[in-house]
Amino acid sequence: MNPDNIRIVLVNTTHPGNIGGVARAMKNMGLRRLYLVEPRDYPNEQAVWRAASATDVLEAAVVVPTLSEAIGDCQFIVGTSARERRIPWPLMDARQCAQRMALASGQEQVAVLFGREDRGLTNDELKVCNLHLNIPTSQDYSSLNLAMAVQIVAYELRMLAVAGDGPATGADDWDAPFATQDNMERFYTHLEQALVDIEFLDPAAPRQLMSRLRRLYSRVRLDEMELNILRGILTETQKWVRRGSDRES
Repeated sequence: MNPDNIRIVLVNTTHPGNIGGVARAMKNMGLRRLYLVEPRDYPNEQAVWRAASATDVLEAAVVVPTLSEAIGDCQFIVGTSARERRIPWPLMDARQCAQRMALASGQEQVAVLFGREDRGLTNDELKVCNLHLNIPTSQDYSSLNLAMAVQIVAYELRMLAVAGDGPATGADDWDAPFATQDNMERFYTHLEQALVDIEFLDPAAPRQLMSRLRRLYSRVRLDEMELNILRGILTETQKWVRRGSDRES
């Protein structure tokens, strides 16, 4: 496990005090990489006050206007989710997810996404994730403060680091790095257009086709070589479609 390869990403955080609380929770557990996607009110003195002795984490925080800029270079992405979705995604609790994140962090950039205090992450934001993380709270009171949620996830990662017996990376003998989120998004755009070109996907009635294909490839996880092969197949398929259209005209 490499904590330096794990980043905590907060999306549209409303209360600056929560950002400070997250920084403190992270430093408690040995995490330092904080990304803030379009925070509502930051910088703010409340964040500094709540961070206590973790102001160095705040000062090093990366503030970006879009989620894609926060995770574009990441290869393994986990999104926190408190509710069931129309299309179920691979779902784990914090302890199970920590194992997967620790495994990936040995060789890859890992991001853990936390959404807005009032409504979490959107469906579109969750679609970019390889896994969804759920913290099974009591039904009597299921609301978790943002910093508390980050603390739980960071604690599970910390326990693996302290034990020193986390899962072996298993990546040393792999022949290509896993695809980054930026490259996966380019692939999905290419795939959708190719499916339209061969008339498999009707843009007027797409149903849930692309969401299900995203889930498939997120679950499998493509490396960069595999991604290039698939994009090459898509490109050649599109060439054949154009040739057929030219002959007909």
